[in-house]
Amino acid sequence: ARRGAAQGSVPVMESADGAARTMPSIGRLSRGPPFGRAQGRFGLSPSGRLLPPTPRSQENADPQRTAFLLCKQWTLYSVTPLYGFSNAHLRDYARLLSAFIAAEKQKGLAVEVGVELDIKVAVSSLPDLKGSDQDQAAILVQLSLRSPASPKTSEEKLIWSGWFCCVSGDDLSENVPEDFTCLPLFLANGAESYTSIVGSWFQKTFDCCFRRLAISPLNLSWMAAMWTGCKVDKTASAMELVFSVPCLPQPLDISYAIHPEDAKALWDTVQKTPGEITQEEVDVFMDCLYSHFHRHFKIHLSATKLVKVSTAIASAHCDGIIKFLQSQYLTGVLMLLTELAISQIQ
Repeated sequence: ARRGAAQGSVPVMESADGAARTMPSIGRLSRGPPFGRAQGRFGLSPSGRLLPPTPRSQENADPQRTAFLLCKQWTLYSVTPLYGFSNAHLRDYARLLSAFIAAEKQKGLAVEVGVELDIKVAVSSLPDLKGSDQDQAAILVQLSLRSPASPKTSEEKLIWSGWFCCVSGDDLSENVPEDFTCLPLFLANGAESYTSIVGSWFQKTFDCCFRRLAISPLNLSWMAAMWTGCKVDKTASAMELVFSVPCLPQPLDISYAIHPEDAKALWDTVQKTPGEITQEEVDVFMDCLYSHFHRHFKIHLSATKLVKVSTAIASAHCDGIIKFLQSQYLTGVLMLLTELAISQIQ
């Protein structure tokens, strides 16, 4: 057992008058009809999920194009559909966002669009991050900084990245009016101040709302089971589950590490239908791990809260923090995260 408190944070937006406010929660869209709950696999507690096959868009994809997304800590948000967004205007969005950032830095003073600024904004497309032909291509936003004293030919330093994506989000896309673009999952890496500014610009420009995406213990259990069943090389790291013990005067976390081959062997005895996972199988898998832990340490993990899952595929924290570790399973992990994001905004 180790002591420590998981640090969570609430996104704060800064308004033009300098007053701090939290990002608005999902309420309604000012344009278009409200979205109904999709039928099928989307939901907070599904009875079963299909294991994602390798998407067609990934078969011939260059893993180097998305390698920069790996081994970084990304904060998750859900985003309502963007109104009036167009992939044809990405350069224009970069110029406008650059001016908005400069104006925020100068406490609301107007900045001429097109003037060279200290912070460079790049908005580009990531077409490889799709689960089906119906999905919108992922959109990457990057902020780079160059010191005013540095020569113009000097290399710029990347200070913040964020990207919108939708992997196998067909159920939502089919129920959205034509003027809306479905990119329900947003991931950010960098200072929260830039996340707030970029989020504020997208909310004002495209009439959308951002909301932090937490991951429930139930869905962390799903991730533990799904990722354990994935094939990796023999040098894979151990699967680690972190539990938070409630009702104590001081925070206490329990770390439970399982050898990857042992975890895989256990999962193979639990899973009945190839290519599909059920809630019952997830429950049996976790119960077996709990029983083994109790046999050795006399601690009932069922009385604690699962707060983090780490495997060779990815790691996820209940506060909505994700780290991708394997490029070949990137879209598979994003498929589940897209599902959770859609569930939150419906």
